[in-house]
Amino acid sequence: MSNYSSYQSMLRKIADIQYASAVLNWDQETYMPSKGATFRAQQLSTLAGIGHELATSKELGKLLHLLSTDNSLSEKEKRNIKQSLKTFNENKKYTTEFVQELSKTISETFQAWHKAKADNNFAVYAPHLEKLVTLKREESKLLGDFAHPYDALLNQFEPGLKTADLEVLFTDVREQLVTFVKKIAAKPQNNDAFMYLYYDREMQWDLGLNLLKQMGFDFESGRQDASSHPFTTNFSPEDVRITTRINEQDINEMIWSCIHEGGHALYEQGLPSEEYGMPSSEYISLGIHESQSRLWENNVGRSLQYWKANYPKLQDAFPENLKSVSVQSFYKAMNIVKPSLIRTSADELTYHFHVLIRFEIEKALIEGLIEVKDLPSYWNLKYKEYLGIEVPDDSSGVLQDIHWSHGSFGYFPTYSLGSFYAAQFWVQAKKEIEELENEIEKGNMKPLLDWLREKVHRHGKFYSAEELCIEITGEKLNFKYFMDYASIKYSKLYDL
Repeated sequence: MSNYSSYQSMLRKIADIQYASAVLNWDQETYMPSKGATFRAQQLSTLAGIGHELATSKELGKLLHLLSTDNSLSEKEKRNIKQSLKTFNENKKYTTEFVQELSKTISETFQAWHKAKADNNFAVYAPHLEKLVTLKREESKLLGDFAHPYDALLNQFEPGLKTADLEVLFTDVREQLVTFVKKIAAKPQNNDAFMYLYYDREMQWDLGLNLLKQMGFDFESGRQDASSHPFTTNFSPEDVRITTRINEQDINEMIWSCIHEGGHALYEQGLPSEEYGMPSSEYISLGIHESQSRLWENNVGRSLQYWKANYPKLQDAFPENLKSVSVQSFYKAMNIVKPSLIRTSADELTYHFHVLIRFEIEKALIEGLIEVKDLPSYWNLKYKEYLGIEVPDDSSGVLQDIHWSHGSFGYFPTYSLGSFYAAQFWVQAKKEIEELENEIEKGNMKPLLDWLREKVHRHGKFYSAEELCIEITGEKLNFKYFMDYASIKYSKLYDL
């Protein structure tokens, strides 16, 4: 067996452990009975320890250093080794004990969050989250010298991203997007009352499955279930799981969670399965991952062309609610811009104010400027400052997101990055795909999916996020594309 084949075998074994953990996590968030929580935390902690020991073994380290000087490797193989060596060196900064403690704490914190949200009681969650924040602060120190302690956590989700970069980006959001939203707020609001009538759960479910099939989601390589917070996970490119959330008094929740998670899932299904376990079969960054979900959700799913293809099906399913509502009125309703409490239900413009709030809170937490006990009051102040909204309770406030219970500090900014990447990719897709919007109006999503497969999915981690953006569009991420998209679309919708 060649050295490279030995390396592949070792990484695939590590991947097997990681994906086994992912199965248990998926089950924990979908079907696991409540009494299973204690042993599930133990099982995940054990697997995390085994995975860490394999990922930091002397044998793997020796092999990676040997292969890093092997000039006979192909360019893809060299990139795999470079990425794996980087990951190996980062993993070596952790002890097995720390990894196990972090995994166990995350499982316990998730269970506490779930109960706290259901009971509208932050106090149930607070002690667990406090322990987790302490571990994340410790982790940021373990990972080495960064200009800002939050940089270490950002780097786990968007490699190379700095807090300073986000400060610049969110300055653009404050100075350009906030101003634009104020112009919209001065205009008469469109009607969306029909979105909040009674919509049968089973009929919504069936409609969501049809939307996923139309996008190109392969149900022989994946499935959809229900969860309290929609998410996507995968155990290989041939087993990708998504969840949705259905509210019988708000059809928006099902539509946008299905399309959004479907975009994530298409990326995972498009990664090369023959490279299983290798960096070349892994997504580049969460910003790029989010670009796939936001492109499908917003640039496609919130377009008039998309609903010209799909609205008749919706009317057929719910004639009592929608028979007198035109597709143009439905399009205006789904694109209403107004401040709201819940991030996942926010429109595509004020959404970024929700992300900005979380960025500022996370940064302050990791810096130690605020503590977990301060979160509800700090959160409520930020919502008043940026969105002009009074937060009525913790469930619709500080408890609304699952991410902190997962220890995912540094994740939220990638949501905004994803929207900005998506706008830039969308411009390029329209240049390169003949009659793209006409094809979407016909219900034909294949040309777009094929383009994304070629431009994004197949590359795995061959490029960095910045390199991929340049490869596709000829330049780095540029906020101008998002603002141009928003200005053109919403100026028409609100007659600005």
